[in-house]
Amino acid sequence: MRVIAGKAKGHTLKCPKISRIRPTADRVREAVFSALASLGVEWSPTLDLYAGTGAMGIEALSRGAEEADFVERNATCCAIIKENLKATGFAEKGRVYRMEARKALCTLDRQYGLIFLDPPYAEDIESGVLPLLVASPLVGNETTIVVEHRNTTAPSETYGNFRMAKRLRHGDTCVSIFQSGGGAN
Repeated sequence: MRVIAGKAKGHTLKCPKISRIRPTADRVREAVFSALASLGVEWSPTLDLYAGTGAMGIEALSRGAEEADFVERNATCCAIIKENLKATGFAEKGRVYRMEARKALCTLDRQYGLIFLDPPYAEDIESGVLPLLVASPLVGNETTIVVEHRNTTAPSETYGNFRMAKRLRHGDTCVSIFQSGGGAN
């Protein structure tokens, strides 16, 4: 696993040997960031919920985000995110929070331009964090939410004021991108 583009392009990222961690494949990250660029998304500030290795947030930093917050409940993963931030030169731009994603919605106190949400595939999207996220103060009119999910469990087209702007499919992985007011599919 490596950083695809930007200032840290080519840097290898560490990944913990934990079975529940599904790092987003390089080709999927590349497609996601290409789609985000085509939508004119602001990279900063970025929130990487269920961060795992921190690859999505680090990719955003590499592409120009000024800062990123990483939320992950697993202590080993949090340590690896910190190592990955240091190895890519972004240690000063990233903050790592060891907590549950739901708790982060009540704890963090800022609005984000870009939010990555990659919950465990076993978590139901409809009753999970996504509906809570779109109703939280972490989102605003300029927020873009990127949800990675299994291709057999697609989220709804709308959540509150957020509408699906794009959906990408890569094998068993599907990524749905939501923006306030929506966009074209």
